[in-house]
Amino acid sequence: MTTGAMPPTVNPQRSRARKLVPLGFAAWLVLEIWLLTLVAGAAGSLTVLALLIGGAVLGGAVIKRAGRRAFRTLTETLQQQQSGREPAAPAGSTGNGFLMLGGLLIMLPGLISDAVGLALLVPPVRRALGRYAERSLERRMRAAGAGGLGDAFQQARMHRPDGKVVQGEVIREDGPSDRTREDEGPRPPLTP
Repeated sequence: MTTGAMPPTVNPQRSRARKLVPLGFAAWLVLEIWLLTLVAGAAGSLTVLALLIGGAVLGGAVIKRAGRRAFRTLTETLQQQQSGREPAAPAGSTGNGFLMLGGLLIMLPGLISDAVGLALLVPPVRRALGRYAERSLERRMRAAGAGGLGDAFQQARMHRPDGKVVQGEVIREDGPSDRTREDEGPRPPLTP
């Protein structure tokens, strides 16, 4: 049974990334498998198995170390905030996200992901990628009209005059209440 009305035709424009990312991912997988079979043919399957196991162990160690460093940095920052001092970024605290990403890429089976993961373990590469990511995010936020990163975090926090964050809940009573003014007195305790 039809109503006679044609459904609206929606033709959303897909972004270039939505078109190319799945194709790039599929090409990367095919290239990884082809490269592993090529290395297995030249060096033997036991060598490839040793590479994959070694990559998993090394990647796990890198992720564990980066996670400990990130937790230590978070703990130091929270202690500085509780003592009333302005938290300063500890030396070497930047790049933990890229360090974890590098460990994850090393853990993935494949030689290309291992090479990219090992490149992310190099501090100058992490710093350069961090600067690039920060500039890119700032540019996108300004284009959206939101200001910079600092503005976004400032707008997301409520401050007391002394600078401390106020945690709370807003309760609004817009409509008529079930209770009246004289009913707001203390209530007797409920008995079980």
